[in-house]
Amino acid sequence: METISNDIEIIKYLIFSNYKVILMNVDGISNEEAMIFPNNEANCMNWILGHLIYIRNAFLNVLGEESVWNNEKFSCYNRGEIPLNRKNEFISFEELKAYLQETQNKLESKLNSLESIDPVIINDISGLTLHEIYHSGQFGYLRRILGNPGAIK
Repeated sequence: METISNDIEIIKYLIFSNYKVILMNVDGISNEEAMIFPNNEANCMNWILGHLIYIRNAFLNVLGEESVWNNEKFSCYNRGEIPLNRKNEFISFEELKAYLQETQNKLESKLNSLESIDPVIINDISGLTLHEIYHSGQFGYLRRILGNPGAIK
């Protein structure tokens, strides 16, 4: 039996657990709710989810996999953009959830196929994972701001 390195197991656990947290927090949120910018400046759920997918594409690329979408076409979700100014370019929340599922499938498949991770990309992977955890926590607050009960008890 082959031994899988602990770093892969840790990354798999973080990616899987964080995906579940995201799903719980976006569950029951309508497309209209996902487009609400609290105080007309805080990022809406739609942008945060699109941004997570945008960055998950970078994660896939670091692992040698193809992106699930064309980053140029979906540049409204990139870091440094002003989401409120580009909201007319956003796709529906349901479409974003489908892209999220696609990134999850590709990440899990790739991580399950690895026996080791090149030490050169460990810092990138750590940073990308931290980035996702940071933004996924924002969904919990946005749920409550929108008047929904917390999803994580």
